[in-house]
Amino acid sequence: MNYSTYFENTKKATRNLINLSKEKVNAVLSDLAEALIENTAGILHENEKDLAKMPVDDPKYDRLKLTAQRILDIASDIKSVANLVSPLNEVLSEKTLDNGLNLKKIRVPLGVVGVIYEARPNVTADVFSLCFKTGNVAVLKGGSDAEYSNLSIVKVIQEVLKKHEINPDVLTLLPAERTATEALLNARGFVDVLIPRGSQSLINYVRENSKIPVIETGAGIVHTYFDESGDLEKGKAIIFNAKTRRVSVCNALDCVLIHQSRLNDLTALLMPLAERQVELFADEIGYEILKSSYPSNLLNQATEDHFGTEFLALKMAVKVVEDFDEAINHIADYSSKHSEAIISEDAENITNFLNLVDAAAVYANASTGFTDGAQFGLGAEIGISTQKLHARGPMGLEELTSYKWVVRGDGQIRG
Repeated sequence: MNYSTYFENTKKATRNLINLSKEKVNAVLSDLAEALIENTAGILHENEKDLAKMPVDDPKYDRLKLTAQRILDIASDIKSVANLVSPLNEVLSEKTLDNGLNLKKIRVPLGVVGVIYEARPNVTADVFSLCFKTGNVAVLKGGSDAEYSNLSIVKVIQEVLKKHEINPDVLTLLPAERTATEALLNARGFVDVLIPRGSQSLINYVRENSKIPVIETGAGIVHTYFDESGDLEKGKAIIFNAKTRRVSVCNALDCVLIHQSRLNDLTALLMPLAERQVELFADEIGYEILKSSYPSNLLNQATEDHFGTEFLALKMAVKVVEDFDEAINHIADYSSKHSEAIISEDAENITNFLNLVDAAAVYANASTGFTDGAQFGLGAEIGISTQKLHARGPMGLEELTSYKWVVRGDGQIRG
């Protein structure tokens, strides 16, 4: 298939967004939120077609699954985006030079934002709302796993755009086949930035093959360190929430580290996980402590491979560390630089942890489940960047902008 027409139409569509008023943009997003709710039955019907193709025990199944409540949550996020202040045309700095030239540095859209994602139909709506709010055109390449779901959501979006007499090409959903991915990776001159969302293998593939600048939204290999002074009740609640709230998301907990002086609390700390059938992979010391109390069918001795694994399931690694420094070093060795947490009542250790751990989000005495654009007050998110250039952490409106210099003069020339 020749994809050039897709990309040419998409590039032209950027001009359709330049002069849209903020009121118009917000009206479209508000109408879209209502339209998604009104079309819940149809969207769920299409989603069932996708779910029927995927085994229930596939880690991606939960991400793929839509429910009436999840559609309400998507609509709520879109309304939140509508209510946020647009960063476009914000003056980042301004000065007048000695020669009289007035310089302004202002926020502008990135242009055309391409997103490659797997079985996550919510991304379709999230990406559109954030891109539309920031004057960006969105080119989406969803996976075949979510083909029917994505098509149904895009249909609703484009109907709302047509209702408001806006060019529907401001959102393009490419066909689900693999050739569309290759075309998008090579759409230099048409797409300004590419954001992959999905497995580490997908992210690696996009980074290694794209001819377009890539913003990585990396996989989450997430740790929580229970320090020597950690509060047991806080720790039980935080670890249980971070692991079991939703196991298929990238901020779900993958490994608990515990200070050796708190081994007497290890069983109490982790026993609530057994209620949710969480399978543990414990190091030798942890295994010896847990084998007398934790259900034997859910307890295994860890191998090296279990440390540094993003489980995306009711599974978790456990490691005993000698001291704070060993915990920091372990995280440095195995972290994907997504979200990391400490449970501690020692102010110095908390400060050192927050300063030393290299991750997009670092927590003290809180669940890593909060690493999320909506939870951070960003409305929705286009992804959670684990790199350091341009954007890091949950990417909201500001992260979808660049800037340009606007220079006003009165006949000045340079000698």
